Amino acid sequence: MLSGVLGLCVVAGGYLAAPASAAPAKPSALPPLAPGTPCTMSARSCVDLDTERAWLIKDGKVIRGPVKVSSGGRGKPTPVGHSLRVYRKEKDYKSQESRIQSGPKKGQPAPMPYSVFFEDGGIAFHSGNPAVASAGCVHLNTADAVAWFNDLQIGDQVQVVRASRESADRKKGVSEPQQPSNITLAPGQIPSGNDDSGDDDSDDSDGDSDGDS
Repeated sequence: MLSGVLGLCVVAGGYLAAPASAAPAKPSALPPLAPGTPCTMSARSCVDLDTERAWLIKDGKVIRGPVKVSSGGRGKPTPVGHSLRVYRKEKDYKSQESRIQSGPKKGQPAPMPYSVFFEDGGIAFHSGNPAVASAGCVHLNTADAVAWFNDLQIGDQVQVVRASRESADRKKGVSEPQQPSNITLAPGQIPSGNDDSGDDDSDDSDGDSDGDS
């Protein structure tokens, strides 16, 4: 009779049968990193905000990079996440929020050539000045932006991380998204409110003084 009582747990005023002893749960193995990057092998693109570098990855192997990038500054950081997804591509995109700051085209929508959007709010990889902080997007030089645009497809996973944090978490045996994406999208789905990047820096992606996002 006593052994039967010991095999029950009180739950919400009732009883729930439970095994007399349960083996402790084993921690799941951490997903392996793509060699030479702070991102896992499931990523198709990796961005490290600590070193301002990015990689293209295919089948767990780096196919381009590291390349120099610039990410968000002035209180507009690039979102961090392990499971961001490409949801839109537009070769000749022009920001509906940011405007060209100087020159004959002053006041016109700022160009964002080779945009690959991967987070709500219009956050994208695009051609821009890698020496100048964005307002959330990831700037690539033109050749790299073309490579990112051609290689990444709708639904591909993007990881934006801080390598120092990744290393510390792995030493502790944890692997959690540093900051989850604000959206969950099916491949090809386009969220609302994504018609601009919010970038507002004033350096044109082609190196002239027109300005871009």
